[in-house]
Amino acid sequence: MLKKRIIPCLDIKNGRVVKGIQFEGLKDAGNPLELAQFYSENGADELVFLDISATLENRKTLADLVDQIAKKLSIPFTVGGGINSVADAKIMVQNGADKVSINSAAIKNPALISDLAKEFGSQFVVVAIDIKLVDNDWFVFVKGGTEQTDWKALDWAKKVTELGAGEILLTSMNNDGEKKGFALEITNQISEAISIPVIASGGAGSADDFAELFQKTQASAGLAASIFHYNEVAIPDLKNYLKTKNIPIR
Repeated sequence: MLKKRIIPCLDIKNGRVVKGIQFEGLKDAGNPLELAQFYSENGADELVFLDISATLENRKTLADLVDQIAKKLSIPFTVGGGINSVADAKIMVQNGADKVSINSAAIKNPALISDLAKEFGSQFVVVAIDIKLVDNDWFVFVKGGTEQTDWKALDWAKKVTELGAGEILLTSMNNDGEKKGFALEITNQISEAISIPVIASGGAGSADDFAELFQKTQASAGLAASIFHYNEVAIPDLKNYLKTKNIPIR
């Protein structure tokens, strides 16, 4: 059995880490460089950096900030936000990204997934899928969660797998920031239906939420932001707790 990963996420806006609830009401959560270094030194398995306003504002991810963060890390580093082409991805690689995450751009141009996989290898391509429950069905949303698409979550997850994605970052907008646990049913449905790892995101509020995620779904990793940023749950403590539950952890 593959060991499960614990991944903090830095949502970046205007050069600062921010956190909201259901993608709204963003509040400042700290300095990205300080947080990145802290996580690298304190047991995080990977780090995800999402420039959450890049797509909405039609500008490129902050390459300089990516470079500064990468220099402080000794763990894999995924960067997303406003990456619309292989050329954009190359800039991130040159600035220290190990993987890139694409979201709205993949919906707009699904071939981009295959192009990136061809250029860098599948393991480099993370497709972020933001989903929301609408009339009892999970739909994919884009543009920072502001626009609903016609894609149902499971169908899009299968499609991106076919196109060559190496991993899916699945965020439930309904659960995001609520700290009441992950969206277990849809996470399991998707992780069982596809052959690539699923990182579950949205809803972590306690160590128990991670235990439940790994016991009740096939998710490969759990991602969280505010509970780590505000030190409500320390990653070393979380990992020790999960080991007591016989969950294989890195």
